[in-house]
Amino acid sequence: QVQLVESGGGLVQSGGSLRLSCYAAAFRMDEFAVGWFHQAPGKAREGISCIDKSGQSTYYADAVKGRFTISRDNAENTAYLQMTNLKPEDTGVYFCAAMYPTYGCSNYHSPYVGDHWGQGTQVTVSS
Repeated sequence: QVQLVESGGGLVQSGGSLRLSCYAAAFRMDEFAVGWFHQAPGKAREGISCIDKSGQSTYYADAVKGRFTISRDNAENTAYLQMTNLKPEDTGVYFCAAMYPTYGCSNYHSPYVGDHWGQGTQVTVSS
């Protein structure tokens, strides 16, 4: 059963923008912190951003800081990742995850703290 549904990926030129969405289809998203993860071709999945349950605290990996913005709309049961100034190295599959309540956004770089996962959305950035 798919717990989270990502959308918004696609092909974009370097310097372009995309907005990813993550909809919780089977549970209340406001009970969880939400992380976004990036899996580049041939590489391990790694967390790049996280937002706490209320949306008041956000966290970013150095590689995306200043370019990506995470947000959430608990009334819509949806989280977002606004990506700007995209680079070819941003290419890959993007996953969202509801984080284990024990961890929240702690250790968000690690995929092992994700509880519920989506199937991912492909982002390709051409140079």
